[in-house]
Amino acid sequence: MSRTSHLSPRQQKQAHRQEPIPIVLGIFANALEHHQRGRLAEAERIYRQILDLDPRHADSLHLLGVLAHQVGRDDAAVDLIGAAITLDKRQAAYHSNLGTALQAQGRLEEAADSYHHALALKPDLAEAQMNLGAVYESLGKREMAEAHLRRALALRPDLAEVHVNLGNILQAQGKFDEAVASQERALALKPEFAEAWINHANALQAQGKLDSAVASYRRALALKPGWAELHGNLGNTLLAQNKLEDAEACYAQALTLKPEFAEAWYNLGNLRQAQNELDTPGNSGKQSKLLEAVACYRRALQLKPHLPEAHYNLGNTLHTLERLNEAAASFERALALRPEYAEAHYNLGCVFEDLGRLDEALRSIALALEIKPDYPQASFGQALAQLRSGDFATGWRNYECRWRSPDHDTPWRPYPQPLWRGEQLTTETQPARLLLWGEQGVGDEIQFAGLIPEAIRTGNRITLDCDARLKPLFARTFPEVEVVSGFGPAEAQAAAIAAHLPTGSLPGLFRTTEAAFAATKSPYLQADPEERERFRAHYGDGRRLIGLAWHTKNQKTGRKRSIGLKSFAPLFALAGIRWISLQYGDFDALEEQAAAAGAPLLIDRTVDQFAGMDRFAAQVAAMDQVITIDNSTAHLAGALGRPVWLLAPFAADWRWLEKRSDSPWYPTLRLFRQPRPGDWQSVLESVESALTGTLNCP
Repeated sequence: MSRTSHLSPRQQKQAHRQEPIPIVLGIFANALEHHQRGRLAEAERIYRQILDLDPRHADSLHLLGVLAHQVGRDDAAVDLIGAAITLDKRQAAYHSNLGTALQAQGRLEEAADSYHHALALKPDLAEAQMNLGAVYESLGKREMAEAHLRRALALRPDLAEVHVNLGNILQAQGKFDEAVASQERALALKPEFAEAWINHANALQAQGKLDSAVASYRRALALKPGWAELHGNLGNTLLAQNKLEDAEACYAQALTLKPEFAEAWYNLGNLRQAQNELDTPGNSGKQSKLLEAVACYRRALQLKPHLPEAHYNLGNTLHTLERLNEAAASFERALALRPEYAEAHYNLGCVFEDLGRLDEALRSIALALEIKPDYPQASFGQALAQLRSGDFATGWRNYECRWRSPDHDTPWRPYPQPLWRGEQLTTETQPARLLLWGEQGVGDEIQFAGLIPEAIRTGNRITLDCDARLKPLFARTFPEVEVVSGFGPAEAQAAAIAAHLPTGSLPGLFRTTEAAFAATKSPYLQADPEERERFRAHYGDGRRLIGLAWHTKNQKTGRKRSIGLKSFAPLFALAGIRWISLQYGDFDALEEQAAAAGAPLLIDRTVDQFAGMDRFAAQVAAMDQVITIDNSTAHLAGALGRPVWLLAPFAADWRWLEKRSDSPWYPTLRLFRQPRPGDWQSVLESVESALTGTLNCP
């Protein structure tokens, strides 16, 4: 951004007004020529010679002050120009140049007064209008700044700096098209004006025109290749384009030029985060990228401890690494620097949830929403925390905000029909048709299917749109319901649908208290009985059949929910059990995992969960017992009424509530929770003990 105060040679020439001592006249002209040609030391020597002859020579005092400003001695500049004004208050240039020196010192209000004095004497002094506009911009008085800059341009349309500053103000006001046009006028006047190229790029970036912004940053860099900040800005734009290698090269160049460049270290941390997001699940590079991001943020904060964004992003990275106490401390430092940082309050609340401090989590999320009421992610997070706490009435009501949150993966379906409110829908001749449609993952669809019987009892004819893999299972279970898949607005119109509702909204109608969960039947899904018996006959050898699932590929929470197969070794050593894999995934990879872990698992290649859930449901129904992490297998086993032991992380998903070993969703489910974050050993020891007890029962 160009805010440089401007002193013109014309202003210097205009300064000579009083009757000089005759010998001074020629000497002063000589000094002025040296000054205008940039021979500052020689000009200063002669100005001082004049003042030795005539201490009241105001022009020499003034121009000696101008020279002092030019070499960075602004204290001396203020004193010298002030002395000239004491001798002659009528010279606009004196007041204008005093404003310039005061502006350079950061004394903005005094600078503004000086510019106003200058303009009172000479309203058409374009440089004073320009500099006054820059002062008001620095003071945050954008409307006043814009007015003075426009006056300067009316007087001198050829002042490229004024077009740049006006463009910056327009950009700050969100007038991006005008801002770009203003920068382009500056560049038409001064094509080699690097600052104008930079601000042109900034305005284009604000418009989302990233390719054009990159081109403008590169033009600026061609003019100023040694400007570290400019390399950093180009890197940020390339990062926004997801051009990670190019962005990394820019940050590296910025840090080569300026190793203490805190913002470049911070943005390099953001780049490492982006690289982490691109790594595939299970890639060993993910952890290293996160650790590099931590190192970058910490380096930035060593250089600039008061960067709240760096503390915030460090907190996010540490949270992902499950270093929860460190993450909380980072968010708290960000909030100490910026108490109104809504995102930091929300993410601190998420850390508190993972630490099991639910009351503090709810307070932090509430603070985030108090600061930023239109914050969909926090509203959704608050709903989940309320549900986790058992506050079903409030939680389900707030759960309806999920459609606006980036944390909710399912898109809203734009059916023209109204949302169902639980009433019986009627037409003139018969009950009307209600469309229920599944949302989120297969496990969620299974969970919310437990409420379909209550929707049926409202007397409505129901069409259920579900994942195609679930159609046979749901059609068998709910013969009164028309089960479809891929039912769009056109199909809904053709089927004379009267109202619709996503199945995740059913609990808000039917499960607003814990007592209401008693209405959930167990089992509420029915596997194919003949297929189930075939599995039992195929697997049966006199031992107990226990199905096992140990891994989820969920990008957000899979790392903390999954358990390495080797950890189950003590369970595999127990006699009297035949272990059946209920784990989805590539069969070759599963067999390799089992072999590497020495796990005596039967991996049945005839059951492909990705192809369909009906055969898998029969396989699960054939088990005497299921032991699983938190994934779709847990929901299916619970819905089928099989005894299921769920191995849950310390901060389990909202649906498993707080500090409970049972679940109101599934009467046959038992929870084994981590006593502390990451402690699967204690969980598996508890499972081993419980399993041994059941094996020893007569």
